[in-house]
Amino acid sequence: MASDDCPAAYHGPVSRLRDERPDVAADPVDDGAVPDTADNPWQRLTRRVAYENPWLTVWHDEVIQPDGAPGIYGVVHFANRAIGVLAVDDADRVLLVGQHRYPLDAYSWEIPEGGGGPNESSLDAARRELVEETGFVARTWRELGRAALSNSVTDELAIFFVATDLDAGAASPEGTEELQTRWVSFDEALAMTFDGRISDALSILAIQREALDRRT
Repeated sequence: MASDDCPAAYHGPVSRLRDERPDVAADPVDDGAVPDTADNPWQRLTRRVAYENPWLTVWHDEVIQPDGAPGIYGVVHFANRAIGVLAVDDADRVLLVGQHRYPLDAYSWEIPEGGGGPNESSLDAARRELVEETGFVARTWRELGRAALSNSVTDELAIFFVATDLDAGAASPEGTEELQTRWVSFDEALAMTFDGRISDALSILAIQREALDRRT
């Protein structure tokens, strides 16, 4: 939900963090796959703000590339973490949210999603987004995973959960959201991630991760 002094947006409450990221994923376990020489081969010379709005900042960096040549790098920094909720009812149906996505100029079916700000935990953000977009409250939560959504251009971190033991309530979507909801079986939702009916990356990650977890 938008705060009193900023407009609503997909990525949720505004924060103006720069190089800091709250609630980041833990360091990966050293499984021997990362070489001992894997120090940062990039050298940043300068950084300036090329564009900024309440939800994201685009940095223009002057760098020395790994090959030693001078270069540039553009980084999109999001103010908030991306939060996703895979809501599953007692009949093993998945709750999907549909809306028109402005950047793609296309309609998209997705799991409930939004942004987690610096003053709330990822789980609190997930609870809030589920209620705002669908009206449902979940009594049981489990973190499914974390992912860098597009690590060549952005530092955006996604954290996604599965929510069960659902109770219905009234939704309160933001002004930027004209939403529809639908229930599909879990198997149908999984099929949608393979045949293109669900193309949203965070939704694909959550649904397919849950499918893998069910096999173990």
